[in-house]
Formats: sequence, structure tokens, C-alpha cells
Amino acid sequence: MGFCTDREDINSLCLTVVQNLMERNNLSYDCIGRLEVGTETIIDKSKSVKTNLMQLFEESGNTDIEGIDTTNACYGGTATVFNAVNWIESSSWDVRYALVVAGDIAIYATGNARPTVDGKLSIQCYIRAQWQKEGNVKDFTLNDFGFMIFHSPYCKLVQKSLARMMLNDFLNDQNRDKNTIYSGLEAFGDVKLEDTYFDKKAFMKASSELVNQKTKASLLVSNQNGNMYTSSVYGSLASVLAQYSPQQLAGKRIGVFSYGSGLAATLYSLKVTQDATPGSVLDKMTASLCDLKSRLDSRNCVAPDVFAEN
Repeated sequence: MGFCTDREDINSLCLTVVQNLMERNNLSYDCIGRLEVGTETIIDKSKSVKTNLMQLFEESGNTDIEGIDTTNACYGGTATVFNAVNWIESSSWDVRYALVVAGDIAIYATGNARPTVDGKLSIQCYIRAQWQKEGNVKDFTLNDFGFMIFHSPYCKLVQKSLARMMLNDFLNDQNRDKNTIYSGLEAFGDVKLEDTYFDKKAFMKASSELVNQKTKASLLVSNQNGNMYTSSVYGSLASVLAQYSPQQLAGKRIGVFSYGSGLAATLYSLKVTQDATPGSVLDKMTASLCDLKSRLDSRNCVAPDVFAEN
């Protein structure tokens, strides 16, 4: 699990990433027309993270920037992305860039001052939302995606989610008995959704190869850092982009399932550009993430008891 020191808070973390983004891409602060923040880490209910980020824009004199903080558990990051995209597609767009920041500091305090979250119910909600969203999108299967990434509170839930997408493909395949990709799922031909929430062994075994092909690479950051809340699914996206070359990514479709307790969820896809030439947008994006693993490896290692004491 990754954690920051007590000298950092959500405002300082977001200030750092926005400044790094602007400097590394040689962007002027007056080229930003919308600034959206997705977070559930609330320090001041009146003064948003976006308000704190505006200090970076003071020197440029750019105060005409739309956007606010968006809070809905872990879904806030995706809500801000969609807000930014919708702004660019609207008549309100003024040709400037939209900048989205998603970040949180998870607090896992010891002891319970009040009733705890019902973890089993939370998992049911996550899987039910994923299943319903998949059912709303017709005429696609996992074969349509080069990669499939998920909101990842913990990595095993991601594997369970992919397994259930595979099961859904199995149930909808008219030739499923002839398709060897579904080996191990034959006994689930008449299964009910609610009966599969916590069935582990059969799904894990049947989906293991598919997980390795389409999802394992997305778990790099999640595996090293733990649940990132609003930025979780985008950490998964960064993990994929960091481990493949532009040529390997070009033209691929990436399935994305974003979820937030409460509950809100979206299943959507991203189509990677075909242009993988040197200097292309895709080439620059993968180059900016090529040191992701080394940055994770360079962190200080702290014993759990030291973390708990501080």
C-alpha cells in the first residue's frame, strides 16, 4: 500500500501533479479553460481543491476557468472526465484545454466508532452495476477489446469482474458448447446472476488466461499502491499505456468500467489512435509513462507498524 507523509494533503498532491503536467508539456497556464477535480477527500466543505489549484494560474492572470470539484465516492474522477468532454463538444467551448485532476487520500483508521460498511453488500453492488451496464450495451463481447480495465478496490475483485463478463458472453453465445474459450463454464448454462456473486474457483480458473491477456497489465499501480478511489481506473489506464509500445497499442479498443459507491457506474470504451509514429500524441503519451514502474520502485519502504504509529 502506498501512502503520503503527514506533510501532504489532497491540495498539495493535486498542486504537484498539475504543475508537473503543465511544465512537462510546456503548456501556458492561460491555455486552460476548464479545470475539473474528482475527489472524495474533503478538507474544507467551502473551499474546494479546484480553488486551491487556482493559485497556480495567478501569475498568468487566467481567472476565467470553468469547473468545480465533483464528489460521488470513487466515481468522481469519471464524472469530471465526462464533464470535460461534454464541455469541449458543446457550444460553450472556447477552444482552450480542459484539465481533469482525480485524487484521494484513503484513511484506514483502526477501530470502529460507528457501524462499519457492509463489505459483502458493496461487492454485490459493484458486480450488479457492472453486469447491468454490460447488459445495456448490445452487440459486443470481450473479444472486441484489446484490454479491459476496471475500478480496482483490490485486484481479486477485478479478476472476478472479468470472469463475470466472460460468463455473460458465454450465456449469450449461441454456439457456446463449441467454443473452447469457455472451458470450465459448462455447468453455468442456466445460472442466475445473484448465484454467481461469490462463486470463486470455477470463475477464477476459467478466466485466468483472459485476465493475463486483457487485464493483468492494468493492475501494476493498483497492486503497488492500493485503492486510489477516484483515480483508480485511470491508474489502471496509465499502467497499460506504460507497459506497451505505441505500435502495440495503436488501433486497440480499451474497455473501461468505472464505479463509485452510492452507487454510480459507467461502462465505456476508448479507441486508441492508429498513429504510432515518432512524435505522435500516442508516442508522447507512452514516453511520459515509461518510467512509471521505476518511480514506484523508488519509493521508501516503511514497516507496517511504523505506518500505524504515525
